[in-house]
Order: sequence, then C-alpha cells, then structure tokens
Amino acid sequence: MSTSAQFDFAPLLPAGLPAPATRWTGLAKYSFVGGNNDPDQVPVDGLLEAVNAVLKREGRNLATYNLAHGPQGYLPLRQFLTEKLKRDAGIACTPDEIMIVSGSLQALDLVNHTLLAKGDTVLIEQETYQGSLNRLTRLGVNAVGIPLDGDGIRIDALAAALADHKRRGITPKYIYTIPTVQNPTGSILPESRRAEMLKLSKEYGVPIFEDDCYADLIWNGERPPAIYAMSQHGGVIHIGSFSKSIAPALRVGFIVAPWEIMSRMLPLKTDAGSGALEQMVLSEYCAPHFSTHVPRLTKGLRAKLDTLMEALNEQFGTAAEFEAPKGGIFLWVKLPDNVDTMKLYQAALAAGVSINPGPEWSTSKVHSGSRLRLCFASPSHEQIREGVAVLAEVCRKEFGVPARSSNVEKRG
Repeated sequence: MSTSAQFDFAPLLPAGLPAPATRWTGLAKYSFVGGNNDPDQVPVDGLLEAVNAVLKREGRNLATYNLAHGPQGYLPLRQFLTEKLKRDAGIACTPDEIMIVSGSLQALDLVNHTLLAKGDTVLIEQETYQGSLNRLTRLGVNAVGIPLDGDGIRIDALAAALADHKRRGITPKYIYTIPTVQNPTGSILPESRRAEMLKLSKEYGVPIFEDDCYADLIWNGERPPAIYAMSQHGGVIHIGSFSKSIAPALRVGFIVAPWEIMSRMLPLKTDAGSGALEQMVLSEYCAPHFSTHVPRLTKGLRAKLDTLMEALNEQFGTAAEFEAPKGGIFLWVKLPDNVDTMKLYQAALAAGVSINPGPEWSTSKVHSGSRLRLCFASPSHEQIREGVAVLAEVCRKEFGVPARSSNVEKRG
C-alpha cells in the first residue's frame, strides 16, 4: 500500500498524548543509560533450574488467572518478601499487605491513580527518578522539588515547604522519596532524617511514598530501616522491585501498604495479574539463593563503579565532579557550568555514547543543566573506559572542556 493511501489516524487522536515514539535502532555502542544491569551477573543457571522445578510442580496452575492465588500475586513470592523485608528493611508485614505488580512503574501508576487528581500537589526530591516526574506531569500534578545534600533530602527544606503549603491552604497528597540509594545521586538517608520525616508526615497529615527499588544494592550490605518500618501511624506506602537485584526485563515489583489503602489500589489493577511465570520462577530461585546472589552482584557493580570513576578522573580531571554513591548502578556527575547536557546528549549519541542528561531527572532545569547520570552496570569495564574517553572528546569539541582542568586528583 502506498503511503498516500494509508488511513490517517491523526484527526482521531485525543489531545494530550505524548510525542510519537521513534523507531528502535538498538543501544548505543557505549550505553550509559537506563536502569539496565550487568548481563554477566544475571543468575541464568539458577533461573533455569527454578523454571524447570516450579513448572514441573505447579505448571498446571497457569490455567487459572493469578495461579489461583488471588489478585495480589503468587503467595510463595509474597511469603518470601515478608521474610526478606523483615530481615533487610525491618518491615513487619503479612502477605496480605503485599501486592505483586509489573515492575515498580506499575506500582507508581497504582499509587498515583489511587491518590492523585489533576491539580494536586506532591513534594518530591529535586533530583529524582524520571519515570516519577513524567507520570506526575502527564497527570497534571504539581511536583514541588525539595533540595538534597550528600545525605539525601534536606529535612529543613521539606519542613519549610510543608509549612508554606499549609499557609496557602494546600495539603500535598504525598512526599515521594527514594531514601535508600537515591536515584540519581546514590545517597542514603540517615535513620535520624527518616524519623524527622515521619514526624513531619504526622504533623501535616501528608503520607510518605517510599520508593526502595535500589535498596538491595548497597556496597557494605547495611542499610537503615525502611521508613515504612519506622512508622507508628501507618502513613507510608512502600514499593520495591526485583529489577535491580535479579533482572529488569522480568518486570516484577511489589507494593507494601496497610490494607486500608491496599484495598483501594487493588480494583485499579485491571490487568488480570502480573506475569505468573516470572513470579513462580523468582520465588523458586530467591528463597534459597537471594542472600548469596546479591553480595556477588554488588561486588561486581562496585568494581565497575571504580572503573568509571577512574576513567572520569583520567579523562576529565577536576572538570567532572561527583560523589561516590553508596550503592546502586548510577553515578551523578557535574560538568562545567557551560556544558548543556541536553545538547551534550545529542552530540554524544552521534559519537556512539548514550547518557541521561540531568534536566530529565530534576525539577530544577537550572541546577541540573550541566549534570548527567551514567549507568555503569551494563557496559563492560573496557566499554566504560572507551566510552568515557569518547564522551570527554565530545565535551572538548562541543563545549571547550579542557583535556584536563587540573593535575589535582579528585577524591571520590
């Protein structure tokens, strides 16, 4: 059929749709984008054993929606999570307070559609997950950024924002935070700040939306208790994921919430259940292997971070500023003020390097304009070194960033 004869859908499209997608042309040669993980660390052999074992034992249950375990997901996986969350995050919950979802993105959607309406206000970390920001924009919600420092969200700034909104007669619908290995900065909110946030939450009647998707990937394996675990009044919704600890393409996440709010989210999950095979396999694999797999994974990720920081120091000197994250898969980098990372993104991509420009991960385009996020988990050590060298060359060519702005080695 010729192009001129094709049906024209354009007049039928409603207002407010996102811009059309571009065709997928593959990952860049040096890909530092997205929340992809280390392909060599996916526990393929263990997952294969789990697939065979659980399908032989329970495969016929695939004939029933939700494996006949109800809309909150496969019960053995929820039981594993109750034990894991108690051990790792201090959360005491029952399987009935957990819902399995299709990645933490569906968790975001369910919480948002339960609590938010157009014109509402939420408080969110100034630098934060792009997926959260984009969703709030699409919903017509006012996202007010709260500044961060090296320990995460600043409680003084949060208190000031809450007081200011109260004076104006506005009650924010929630405080969204990524307290444990913050995305993109990699900070961990200290227990004392978590306690102060809970006090503010109770004082102002604003719940906390705790996104703990990166919490398994801490270098020393030690983390403060989850905000959910510390709450005495139940005003916290907690979400997590297997995307960073096992594999992102599995698309399995979870919500932990009091039944009062869980019961309002469940009717909005109208997909007849998240992928059942993935849930079965994860449960079968994780129960015996999760606690030994994660330390191996984080050891490999830490080594890649070291390679990235060494490459940045070698290629940029003090022109690239960063703090070593305490875990995770991202490094948040500040380049000289004259570097526009939205423009750098395009120039770097043309040279075979993909980066996440800072403004896409922040409520402040000015503050983030010369910042970028680099995912170090997916590329190999060699690709990290080569990709940073190409990126530095693009920065020199496009923005005049000096080959090395100082002989002083950056600490980090």
